[in-house]
Amino acid sequence: MANKYEMFSVLVTEVEQATPLIKRFTLAREDGAPMPAFTGGSHVIVQMQGADGSQFSNAYSLMSDPRDTRSYQIGVRLEEQSKGGSAFMHQQVQVGSRLTLSSPNNLFALDPSAGRHVLIAGGIGITPFLAQLHELEGGASDYELHYAFRAPEHGAFQQQLESGPHAANTRFYIDSLERKLDLTALCAGLAEDAHLYVCGPKPLIDAVIATAAKAGIAEQRVHWEQFAAAPVTGAAFTVVLARSGTELQVEEGMTILQAIEKSKAAKVECLCREGVCGTCETAILEGEAEHFDQYLSDDEKAAQQSMMLCVSRARSARLVLDL
Repeated sequence: MANKYEMFSVLVTEVEQATPLIKRFTLAREDGAPMPAFTGGSHVIVQMQGADGSQFSNAYSLMSDPRDTRSYQIGVRLEEQSKGGSAFMHQQVQVGSRLTLSSPNNLFALDPSAGRHVLIAGGIGITPFLAQLHELEGGASDYELHYAFRAPEHGAFQQQLESGPHAANTRFYIDSLERKLDLTALCAGLAEDAHLYVCGPKPLIDAVIATAAKAGIAEQRVHWEQFAAAPVTGAAFTVVLARSGTELQVEEGMTILQAIEKSKAAKVECLCREGVCGTCETAILEGEAEHFDQYLSDDEKAAQQSMMLCVSRARSARLVLDL
């Protein structure tokens, strides 16, 4: 079931401090060969290894022009509750550093059936839209970008957007200046063939989904992406590994993957630990999952045939997995 990625080594060729909390990294192959092709909305898994043997693995959206595969660019925000990856990128990675990347995957592509694309970004959530704007440039599709951030100094890549070809299609919303994004008004005025896309903090994503639903916008017209581990709240439950018969208790605050790794009862590959790469997908033999991943489609989640062990939990008191 695991989704197999090509992994390859890259050099960091440029590092730019875009805001006090966001850095832009330019990555290229050492031999000068082109990077794998990608489309706007794609992400890569970045694997980092410290001199002390520490290892981190995070998903980041590609923000550069898909037409130029000489290099990739990613934007990384230094997270307050960092699992280590964003802190490593900010504190340890510099020009000349080597990183390992996965081939790109896209769970957030522009829908070709949309008559208008309405892009809503919050903070670092601007990054996938920067690649998509390259695809929209000069095309037949109508589009608009709404970009919200906390204060002027946190508007990553604002100058690039204001001075580029998308300036007339872009609106900025700055909390500290009381310039707020009115989602109700935005959703109320949408044409029936318009699609909404949102990337950013969870409260923004939740608000867009809820406001769109209240406005009668069909679910299939609302697209979202967030790279963050799902909350591991909820009651403890039992996981049975069918091949060995091992029973594990997954406590509140722990993921199934962590419980398996702690017990060493089975080996599970997982690149992202954020529910986006698909490598830890595992078949469900008994019980039902509470899905928190972004990898499976709604139909696949409803089918209860498999789950992502890094973020999803049990809806039932007991889960039996094909491990």
